[in-house]
Amino acid sequence: MNGLGSWAARRLMLGGAQTVAVVVLVFALTEALPGDAAVALAGDQPDPARIAAIREALDLDRPAYERLADWATGLLHADFGTSLTSGRPVSSYISDAFGPTLLLAGLTVALLVPVGVGLGVLAARYEGRFVDRLVSSVTLGVYAVPEFAFGVLLVTVFALRLDWLPPTAVGYGTDLLGHPAALVLPVLVLLSRPVCSLSRLVRAGMVDALASPYVAQARRYGIPGARVRYAHALPNAMAPAAQQLARTVDWLLCGVIVVEALFVIPGLGTVLMNAVAERDVPVVQGLAVVFGVITVVLNLGADLVAHRFSPRAEVAA
Repeated sequence: MNGLGSWAARRLMLGGAQTVAVVVLVFALTEALPGDAAVALAGDQPDPARIAAIREALDLDRPAYERLADWATGLLHADFGTSLTSGRPVSSYISDAFGPTLLLAGLTVALLVPVGVGLGVLAARYEGRFVDRLVSSVTLGVYAVPEFAFGVLLVTVFALRLDWLPPTAVGYGTDLLGHPAALVLPVLVLLSRPVCSLSRLVRAGMVDALASPYVAQARRYGIPGARVRYAHALPNAMAPAAQQLARTVDWLLCGVIVVEALFVIPGLGTVLMNAVAERDVPVVQGLAVVFGVITVVLNLGADLVAHRFSPRAEVAA
């Protein structure tokens, strides 16, 4: 346990350093963006005096290191700054848009774990047989289809031709939970590729685990096959799957821009697209920091789960 605690402490310190690096990198990249926010806010025919006044009002005339220090200090108090275009706090943009994105991610993960793990276990149990080849072929084919193309296909079939489901979330606002039909197609699109990758990882891990000496020893002791599969082989197959699941959750929270744009869902991806189009730098910075911190936290959690499940990691600890 002491070994596990020291390992976790090292990973936490590394996560803290990564978070600091994310903050500095986000600021540096937004500073390097082409164009001038003051010019964009001044309108189509900017007056030099108005541009100078805007720059002074927004502190854009101050040195970059001073603005970085003030911004980083504000982040410690959950102050992400103020939008250049609306004057609203960036935190309000994040809180308003986080709900729809979190709802989509939560529903997707709730279905992803049982479906992905179940397909992987099923394929491994019938390794080399028809069921295994069918699951492998279908998952490989679905994974090869881009999310946007898959979404357009689902909208065309189930919304436009069959008229079973709404094609977009227009008119529902952020109350998506009150209109579950509007969530079906986005969740299916979000599930398509993660289910395929997770099931293939679980299958590969299960096949390796079932062929390992400790599983063979368990079978020689007369342990039932179901217990061997689910109590001995599956936990060891979950180490790489846990890391993949963390990457999937990270992608769901931070990279659903295509899905939210296709189905007109007012989530974090939509806010980010609008902020980039308007060159609203504080909003872009705030969202980028949130995405970066989520990535660090999820990867820390995935490493801990993988370390706990992996027998070799336990021995090393």
